[in-house]
Amino acid sequence: MDAHHAIDCLDPEKWRNTPADIRLHILKQIQTNIAQHMDELAAADNKVRGISPDDPATRHMAGTAATVSPIASNVAACIDIYNLLIKGQMPQPARIKQVGENLYDVEVAALNLKDKILAGDSKGYLRIEGEPRQVNPLTKEGGIIAVLGAGNYSSSFELIRALFIDNCVVVHKPHPMNAPSDKVWEKILKPLVDHQALSYCEADAGQALITDTRLKKIYFTGGSPTANAIKAAASVELVSECGGNNPCMIVPGDRPWTDKELHHQALHIATFAKLNGGAACGRVQTLVTCRQWPQRRAFLDAVQTAIREETPGVTSYYPGSDTVWAEFREHYPEAKVIQPEGGTLPHSDLLFIEDVEQDSYATQREAFCQVVDEVVLDTTPNAEAFLPAAVAFANAKLHGTLGASILIDEDSKKAHRNVVDQAVTDLKYGAVAVNTMAPYAWLNPFLTWGGNEQGEQVVSGHGNFGNLLSYENVEKSIIETGFMSPSHLLLTNKEVFYTLSEQSARYYAKPSWGGIGAMMMTMVAGKFKRKDF
Repeated sequence: MDAHHAIDCLDPEKWRNTPADIRLHILKQIQTNIAQHMDELAAADNKVRGISPDDPATRHMAGTAATVSPIASNVAACIDIYNLLIKGQMPQPARIKQVGENLYDVEVAALNLKDKILAGDSKGYLRIEGEPRQVNPLTKEGGIIAVLGAGNYSSSFELIRALFIDNCVVVHKPHPMNAPSDKVWEKILKPLVDHQALSYCEADAGQALITDTRLKKIYFTGGSPTANAIKAAASVELVSECGGNNPCMIVPGDRPWTDKELHHQALHIATFAKLNGGAACGRVQTLVTCRQWPQRRAFLDAVQTAIREETPGVTSYYPGSDTVWAEFREHYPEAKVIQPEGGTLPHSDLLFIEDVEQDSYATQREAFCQVVDEVVLDTTPNAEAFLPAAVAFANAKLHGTLGASILIDEDSKKAHRNVVDQAVTDLKYGAVAVNTMAPYAWLNPFLTWGGNEQGEQVVSGHGNFGNLLSYENVEKSIIETGFMSPSHLLLTNKEVFYTLSEQSARYYAKPSWGGIGAMMMTMVAGKFKRKDF
């Protein structure tokens, strides 16, 4: 369908006047449809990426979590919210704390016991400028939002926010790569289409769509050049998420990290460095270390060993990945080429570049493929000296403002809590993670995901997605776990990773105590399983 006719199919006034109980019924229909079509959806997505769950070499990449869970978890969260709205209640945060002049942290938490248990020790916060204020979704004025889907993931969860939180109808344009899986999403989301709240246009209808004067907003996920072209062509607000070069700051401890801690964090970083073959907007690209930290060499060696020997290879399938990887290699011929599984999996080599200049080719670009670089700061090896310098570097030199992570052992974090808190405040990033990775914020429907920037040019994006509790004036999201949290994603066994991916997707499609039990059993059993690659 072309863009004009797709918009003709929508009835924003009908949706705005649809009562909460009818919307709740639609949400439950969608949840049922997700469970029904989950395998078909995963098969379509896997085919695009050249992956098969029947192939032992790629099985760990064929799970359904990345395809299903983002929309499924947003639908499940909206069901909890609308169960409250039909009673005349707004969902409430866990607590609100003033953290500075005109700054507040709103602690968000799951609205049901099952999800709270599943969250473990993870804590999420919305950093808000000014007195925190929620807006009831049912009172918003509504309109038409165009959602332009991403290429790296086919789960456009932002359309759930647009419909059920922003009170708008949606016309969705898929990325050409994801047109096959979007045909399955059309089946899943058919109740919204039947209600004239959702329509679809063809993947090549972007230009006509963004210039249609009936739109209220445009939601876009993709590259910054495309975002800037949309911004120039459109006459309405563009909310965009465009990736960036995301730092992970390795804070020298007041005491040495134990071998177990070094190993755990190395696995954690290696897992996220390979995420989706590097085609993940929030993945860690730049490690920020301290030259005078006695454990710097041991840390780098542990990370490289984890990449090469302790986590399996992941194919970089995204178009252009090979070209970008080669360009980084050309600029850094001395960089280490690390081959997981002995290089048996095509396009799985990871380029590791040590000690690059602060203002350099590597820091000024988002790789969006399997490249990791290191920037070394020459400071006293403690939190008091290192963290402010790391924050200043990240804010001034790195490309983009999407996500930043801080890793600091529990003893040092406790001793320097004020320094850590100041770093979180000073980091000009849309998501800041302490002892975890920034992409976890993307997976939390109550947090936000997007850049933290102003100005004419789009780099990591303007505005944000998520925020299902509907707070205004959110500056960033903050997520924190323990240094050795069992909730950390560690890709050390293909079969375990695949099974957990399947189980988590099925849980969000149909939340149950049995689903939680199955995941916990898999995680416990996985700790005793050796690598299978």
